[in-house]
Amino acid sequence: MAIALTMPALSPTMETGTLAKWLVKVGDEVESGTILAEIETDKATMEFESIDDGVVGKILVDEGTENVAVGELIAVLLEEGEDASAADSIAADAPATKPAAKPETSAEAPETASEPAPAAAPAPATEKKAAPQPVVAAAPKGERVFASPLARRIAEQSGYDISQISGSGPRGRIIKRDVEAYSPSSAATAFAGGVSLEGDAPYDVVKLSNMRKTIAKRLTESKQTVPHFYLSVDIELDNLLAARKQLNAMSDEYKISVNDFVIKACAAGLMKVPAANVQFMGDVMHQFKRADISVAVAIDGGLITPVVRGADQKGLRQISEETKDLAKRAHEGKLAPEEYAGGTFSISNMGMMGVKQFDAVINPPQAAILAVGAGEQRPVVKNGELAVATVMTVTLSCDHRAIDGAVGAEYLAAVKMFLEQPSAMLL
Repeated sequence: MAIALTMPALSPTMETGTLAKWLVKVGDEVESGTILAEIETDKATMEFESIDDGVVGKILVDEGTENVAVGELIAVLLEEGEDASAADSIAADAPATKPAAKPETSAEAPETASEPAPAAAPAPATEKKAAPQPVVAAAPKGERVFASPLARRIAEQSGYDISQISGSGPRGRIIKRDVEAYSPSSAATAFAGGVSLEGDAPYDVVKLSNMRKTIAKRLTESKQTVPHFYLSVDIELDNLLAARKQLNAMSDEYKISVNDFVIKACAAGLMKVPAANVQFMGDVMHQFKRADISVAVAIDGGLITPVVRGADQKGLRQISEETKDLAKRAHEGKLAPEEYAGGTFSISNMGMMGVKQFDAVINPPQAAILAVGAGEQRPVVKNGELAVATVMTVTLSCDHRAIDGAVGAEYLAAVKMFLEQPSAMLL
């Protein structure tokens, strides 16, 4: 019988996705493993492959459609001997899709049955672009707000007060583009003496990807709900750099980086100070027996944190190979959800970008993240005399609900010891 293809859950936090691109069309024969489409999740753009053989009988969701719910029917595969009527039957039995998934127009569906949709005046046949709707100021406090269901949902997901958003739809109705263009800092265009505080500089409206929306939501939640505190320390790298040079000279089959040493040192530190390898879970804490290190990787449109699992049990070569492979596939959008989910501790290294020092935002539910700056030659005092050493500043961000200052300091001292005396990681 015909096979229903539904929007898959491609990440643990995915509720909806954007069907970015179809790679097949109706009538194409596909096999198990054939890549059918590219789907933009809250983490990355990922490939959706068929697990069955068949012929594409019907495509129900156009490419570019946003907010397609997980489990929603997107296409139908026909098995051998079936005709298009089988696909029509599957599609007819599927729950009706929400109109919010389609691009919004000025004549959108009414919010409730009792509220008739305002009719949009048809554009003249010769007009290439409809005249813009007048923008109606945000509703005064306490008055009813007229907005489309999609606009309300986007505003709620973004944490916006919809009553503060100006509407440009028919009769001042707030629609999707109004929410996407809204910035809380502009506060619905504040005026001082009749002059807009936004200024009149030209700008482009950049549409947010699902990944960027998720980053914004999670990190805003982190800064608002997680009590951060920060500890910084300077680490001398000369012994580490000498050890790295010696290791890399031994073979052409691998190339150990400073970041590989940092991952190993952070994992070793978590084993030495297990009170730092925790997550706050409300009434309890989880204290982990293994160091799964999330490594921040900057990709187009955002950031993803693939996980080096059990880094405390792995050597530098294995860590190096895994990290390079994870980073490569992160840039290609080919990470599996289990490869970036979880993690007990995070590292964000901006040293290769020339950043000397920074404070990183904790990635909940983790309780700590290490921000790594650039190694550079600095004057230091040794045995009462001035000398020059390669020094790197690192900053530990801690969740004070789970990690006290003394524990954070003890952990940071362990990481410093392992990086300044790399041979200690072999014990």
